[in-house]
Amino acid sequence: MISVILTIFAPILGGFVYGIERIVRARMQSRMGPPLMQPFYDFFKLMDKRPIMIHSFHALMGIMYFIAEWFALAVLLLGNDLLIAVFFHVIAVLALVIGASSVRSSYSVLGALRELMHMISYEPLMVLMVVSFYLVVGSFDIKDVLHYNGYPILDLPLVFIAFLLTIPMLLQKSPFDVAEAHQEIIGGPEIEYSGPFYEALYTGKWIEYIYVFTFAFLFGGSHYWLGAILVIFAFLFINLLDNSTARLDFRRMVKFAWIVLIPMAALNVILLALI
Repeated sequence: MISVILTIFAPILGGFVYGIERIVRARMQSRMGPPLMQPFYDFFKLMDKRPIMIHSFHALMGIMYFIAEWFALAVLLLGNDLLIAVFFHVIAVLALVIGASSVRSSYSVLGALRELMHMISYEPLMVLMVVSFYLVVGSFDIKDVLHYNGYPILDLPLVFIAFLLTIPMLLQKSPFDVAEAHQEIIGGPEIEYSGPFYEALYTGKWIEYIYVFTFAFLFGGSHYWLGAILVIFAFLFINLLDNSTARLDFRRMVKFAWIVLIPMAALNVILLALI
């Protein structure tokens, strides 16, 4: 019952997480920052704007991004297969890429191409992480992971570190905010969305916060207190990294993922399989 409630209200929960992040980021930058409810004020402001679309397919892909993100999170929270959750997340990103590529704006198309660079950087590691959970728990089902009496973080330390450094790619944080790159390509794949259609992307980002930190929670197994500590640690670490680093070139992001992070996670999986 709790899982169903969390799934239904996930966008609202994600909005609060985003609001807390903006406050934490402001404090790290010695600013007052916006109020906790600011994301919801922005939500209602976007809903009140006149709906303008480039064309119907572009708008549809923005809505599909939101729906697929929600499905990916629902699979996680309802205790189903981890691989299916990753699969739905891939569909969400592809919907965003296809929608951004369907317009004439060079900024949008460039953002879509860079979003693909993000996807080929972090999705292989997400699959490796799911495989590592299977080797530890013996199942892809999240319910089995959450009932595992051991400590997955002790079996998968390299996988957790690699995932921790992958989160900025998933959430578009520095040094890997390559697709949005506000100083360079002005918002990337989201630039041509406005009003309620941009609101779908905006809310989808909230859901992605819950999606990402749910994976961090799984490293605690049945020890929910440990999972909560890992989520808080990941949240603070990502914001500290975001506020203390500059954006890297997309080539460096891909190289870092394929030369450092993915081999690190693969090494942990190989050692786990051998032992």
